[in-house]
Amino acid sequence: MSSPSPLPATLQPLAAWQPPATLAGVLTDIDDTLTTDGAITADALAAIADLKAAGLHVIPITGRPVGWSEPFAAAWPVDAIVAENGAVALVAERDQNALERNEDAGIVLSKWYQQDAPTRAANYARMQAVLAQIEREVPGARRATDSAGRECDIAIDHSEFVHLPQAAVDQVVDRLHAAGMHATVSSIHINGWFGAHNKLEGARWIVRERLGRDLDAEIDRWVYVGDSTNDQLMFERFAHSVGVANVARFVPQLRHRPRYVTRGERGAGFAEVAQAILGAMGRMP
Repeated sequence: MSSPSPLPATLQPLAAWQPPATLAGVLTDIDDTLTTDGAITADALAAIADLKAAGLHVIPITGRPVGWSEPFAAAWPVDAIVAENGAVALVAERDQNALERNEDAGIVLSKWYQQDAPTRAANYARMQAVLAQIEREVPGARRATDSAGRECDIAIDHSEFVHLPQAAVDQVVDRLHAAGMHATVSSIHINGWFGAHNKLEGARWIVRERLGRDLDAEIDRWVYVGDSTNDQLMFERFAHSVGVANVARFVPQLRHRPRYVTRGERGAGFAEVAQAILGAMGRMP
């Protein structure tokens, strides 16, 4: 594991942050925010559980595919996971039929979509054509290894298993835009999709549909934690936005930066955020 990066001078340290007294919940990226070296660490998972035990909502919002996200939605103590940059949510609930039969109730995982089935099917075919074109035309560009689990977007790997230079990343983004697609760059992938959704719209949607709450009406009662350029909308919108320390890699490319930054990177940084919240609540585990 790498040592903590120096804090960017333009960002305030987490120690300067005062969490809101009436916090409702935490929205968070997954890759390189909850995970370290591709897996969630014990401290980050314990932090999620401690936040939930304190009565807070926790909802990860990721560019990863819905298929990749399923085991985590079933196992992590979260309200939902929003995948594919806001397109689809996974919600885990107890099997009500089993409960009514007085049986041990397992977890039932359901998918909630922002687009209807015909729209998704049409968009999927168009996106596959764009993906094939990018692989032909941009040297070194290859679809992400998790592509089989994607339903509403496409992803090109730039830092997970291959390294694409910035010039090639820019070419991929240009081709996605030329095809009429939205594009965003995470810490590992370049994602493209058709539709009006994004991480912020996905957050509004799942908070409304899952919790019956209006995110914009209570935005100051929510925290967002992220690490890269595809978190910019969230950094811009949330007064309580925090970057884990490895966000330093992307600071030169960020028009909208997090208000605060942790000392630790990745999952350790997320655990710092949880500790700050629980400390302010008087609920340290």
